[in-house]
Amino acid sequence: MAFMVKHMVGGQLKNLTGGLTEEKPEAEKSDAAAQGMTQEEFEQYQQQLEEEKQEREAHYAQKKAERATVRSHFRDKYRLPKNELDETQIQQAGDDVVLPTDLAKMIAEDNQEEAHKQSVLGQLSNIQNMDMDQLKDKAQATLEDLKKQTENCSLM
Repeated sequence: MAFMVKHMVGGQLKNLTGGLTEEKPEAEKSDAAAQGMTQEEFEQYQQQLEEEKQEREAHYAQKKAERATVRSHFRDKYRLPKNELDETQIQQAGDDVVLPTDLAKMIAEDNQEEAHKQSVLGQLSNIQNMDMDQLKDKAQATLEDLKKQTENCSLM
């Protein structure tokens, strides 16, 4: 009820005083009043919102940098061309960019498998798995092709 009286009489009283009192800007008064807070509480609330926004943006930038790190790792692994956008995202996030632990495990396992395949023992295990008859047939076919080519050669 007090609100109704203030609303009805308040506007008329301001007109009578002729604007001698300083008025706060309407936007600031209405925002704080609409929220049911004092001006100080409203400013603290706005500051808190801004801090939360900055934290979200920092977290988002960190995630983007992690994704860029993953992409650049796979580009290096498969010898694909580098992307400058990924490099800038990594640089913006700083040195605290790390691969997710699950992905790091997968990469370590892949690296171990590749190292094993490239080692002498890995090559020997591949030889044991080969079909010797098929290898023999391919070698004979290659020799026959070479013989045919040498027979057709005018220099020989």
